Amino acid sequence: MSKFTDIIFDLDGTLTDNTQGIGNSLKYALGQMQIEDYPTDILKQFIGPPLQWGFSALFGMNERNTELAVGYFREYYAEKGYIENEPYPGVFDMLEELHTAGKKMYIATAKYEKYAQKIMEHFGFDKYIIQLFGADYGGRKASKTGIIGSVLETHQIKPSPEIVMVGDTIYDIEGGNDNGLSTIAVKYGFGKETDLQKAEPDFWADDVEELFELLSS
Repeated sequence: MSKFTDIIFDLDGTLTDNTQGIGNSLKYALGQMQIEDYPTDILKQFIGPPLQWGFSALFGMNERNTELAVGYFREYYAEKGYIENEPYPGVFDMLEELHTAGKKMYIATAKYEKYAQKIMEHFGFDKYIIQLFGADYGGRKASKTGIIGSVLETHQIKPSPEIVMVGDTIYDIEGGNDNGLSTIAVKYGFGKETDLQKAEPDFWADDVEELFELLSS
C-alpha cells in the first residue's frame, strides 16, 4: 500500500456527524416553502451533493424556488445548524496523530465554504488542516471533482497514489478517481455501500480507527 503524504478529507459523514443540523435546517426550509408531506428518510439524500441538487431533484423545485429554499436552509444553518454537529469518535486523536507524523491534510466539501470554515474552526480542526475548500454561494463550484482539483492546483500537488481522498459518498470517490488520486471509502458515514462499490474505491474503512490505520501506515 502507498505511504500517503497528503490527505484530503470530506467533512460531513467523514469527520463530523451533522445529521441533526442538516435535518433541522431542511425542516425549516421546507416549512418556509409550505412543504409538509415528505419521507423522513429523505434527509440522508441531502448529505453529500449540493443543496441545489437536493431541492431540485428530490422536491421538483424550479430554479427560483430552489434558490429560495437554499436561502431558508442557510438562514437556519448559519444561526444554529452548523453547531448541531459533532465529530465522530476518534477523529481528534486521528488528526493529532497524523499531524504529528507530518501528514499534510486538507478538506474538500460540497458544503458552502463559509459554513464549512466555521465548523472547522468551531471544532479546532484548523490546527491540523492546511486549508479547507468548499462550494461557492450559488452552488456553481460545487462538484467534488472540481473542489478536489482546486486543492491540488492551489497547493501545486501532483496527482499520485501517495495523495488520497477520503469520503463517505460516491461523489468523494469519483472525485478522487477523476483527479488521479488514491481513494478511501468510509462505511460509517451517509453514503450507500452499493453506490460506493460502483465507484471502486481503493480501500475501505469500517470506522475511524481503521481509517487511521490506513492513513498512518
